[in-house]
Amino acid sequence: MELTVKEVRVLGCLIEKGATTPDHYPLSTNALVNACNQKSNREPVVEYSEQEAVAAMVLVRQNGLARTNGSGRSDKHRHILIDALGIDLDQQALLAVMMLRGPQSSGELKTRTDRYATSQGSGFESPDDIEAVLTAMAEKADPYVANIGRGSGQSQDRWTHLFGETVPDVDDLGTPPTPTTPAGPSLAQRVASLEARLAVLEEALGMPAATPYPEEND
Repeated sequence: MELTVKEVRVLGCLIEKGATTPDHYPLSTNALVNACNQKSNREPVVEYSEQEAVAAMVLVRQNGLARTNGSGRSDKHRHILIDALGIDLDQQALLAVMMLRGPQSSGELKTRTDRYATSQGSGFESPDDIEAVLTAMAEKADPYVANIGRGSGQSQDRWTHLFGETVPDVDDLGTPPTPTTPAGPSLAQRVASLEARLAVLEEALGMPAATPYPEEND
């Protein structure tokens, strides 16, 4: 699965708010925009417009990871990650924090998941428990995370999710572990995927379909 940076931010926000503020979930469109642009617990901090957030939400839905219910005065948005991917609460909590704050060590993840529901109640008891969950996700046939080694000044390896466009480069401190990731799509596949996404956005926003470029003769 190859989500854009904006799609990853939207999905991470839906998971976070569903776990930490259930009384205000599902999220209205305005609440979703505010969650994306939140100044705390976000790396990097962004300033998405409502149109940008809604467009990303459309694509997250197209990937089968979220739903929007149009009722009352505002649409309500929610994720369906557990049902869509067959993951558990432990895996969902770790993925959400990595989606919102990038690559992190198991120690950092322990601190930042203390408000999330897990199999242990709330958060994790130790970094070792987190390492076990991360390793299980990394060893899937289609892995969700990868170990990318230590960052500058860090004593622990960092982990990153594999839902985004790229895996961040690791600082060269010795020889970090090589992520076991599947081969990426070809350029032609990426272009076809982008064209399909554009068509979905044009339809959702009521825009006329773009006129395809004529093929060049050899």
